[in-house]
Amino acid sequence: MDKISKKLGKNINRIRDQKGMTQGDICRATGMDRAYISRVESGFKNPTISNLEKIAKALGVTPDELLK
Repeated sequence: MDKISKKLGKNINRIRDQKGMTQGDICRATGMDRAYISRVESGFKNPTISNLEKIAKALGVTPDELLK
């Protein structure tokens, strides 16, 4: 697990919590598996650029906001 993956996961989790969303909400909006979202949030899985864009859209932010 690298620093970027960990930071990305923390940002997704923080933004999701701020918006009052669950992992299930993200899954329904993106069509992704909840286990996949969980692994991305915990920094164990790197999403593809396409999936990163889908997650960002579901959260209502830009992909670069997830990587800050």
